[in-house]
Amino acid sequence: MNDKVTRGLKWFSNQMFLWVIVVVLVGYFFPGILAPLNPYSDWLFAFIMLGIGMVLSPKDVQVIWKRPVPVLLGSAAQFVIMPALAFLIAKLLDLPPNLAIGLILAGAVPDAMAAGVVSFLADADVAFSVSLTTFTTIVSPIATPALMYYLGKTYVAVDFWPMFFRIIKIVIIPLIVGFLIKKRFTSRIEKFDPIFPAFSTVFIAFICGLVVAINKEKLPGITYEIFLAVILLNGGGLALGYAAGKLFRFNVRYCRTLAIGVGMQNATLGAVLARHISSESAIPNVLFATWCIITASLLARFWTRGKNTIPAHI
Repeated sequence: MNDKVTRGLKWFSNQMFLWVIVVVLVGYFFPGILAPLNPYSDWLFAFIMLGIGMVLSPKDVQVIWKRPVPVLLGSAAQFVIMPALAFLIAKLLDLPPNLAIGLILAGAVPDAMAAGVVSFLADADVAFSVSLTTFTTIVSPIATPALMYYLGKTYVAVDFWPMFFRIIKIVIIPLIVGFLIKKRFTSRIEKFDPIFPAFSTVFIAFICGLVVAINKEKLPGITYEIFLAVILLNGGGLALGYAAGKLFRFNVRYCRTLAIGVGMQNATLGAVLARHISSESAIPNVLFATWCIITASLLARFWTRGKNTIPAHI
């Protein structure tokens, strides 16, 4: 693959929020284009995870075993801060049940693979970011249904096992398959590495657009509270994630990485899982998926303004 194509694919992947917005607009104004994809949303997400698995390398996973304490602390912060914050915001804003459960789900999913890209832009620790995302994703079949069972039952009954098996099917199995394919055919696949993030970007955009398409009739009736809830959840996650890093005595790069990891959720997974609760519950996840990429990217630019690197000893 020549350099021009590689640069083009990387540029395409880095503009994820733009493509999400474009496809969301298509879903709203031309719902008939995307609505037929509704029965296949689980498969769309499975392809995303397959693509992500094919860009992982053994060293990305090895970081978890080499530096387990920061990964465990960061993951604990992820699964404590965001679900609790989402639950609190939903209560304070008195969100309707379907939107409240969707917001809590946005807080209970693992952090997004896009966090690694933003961590690079923020001059944070990319290896730590990838290990955090990998570990939270691996434990998500237990953590996410458990959190939804205990926090979500305030609004609707959430069954643990159906959600557990769905996450195994659309997250863990495709991720492992992609990883094993990459490991088996490393020399051949590495040539095409830039394709897989672009591949996943397309499916993420289509899932977000699909949620909008099937909820078009409900969207005009949604009040500003859900937008405020998403903004508060994302902003609170970024701030509390950084504060948690300080509490854990992480260095500056680790604090930035944890802030990004906590503040950026895999809300696309939330949107897919929410559809099995109600189509309306997926809306907070789509809003969060778009908003968190924008804010994290702006934060990365703020952190790196006027400087290229952070001294390694900090």
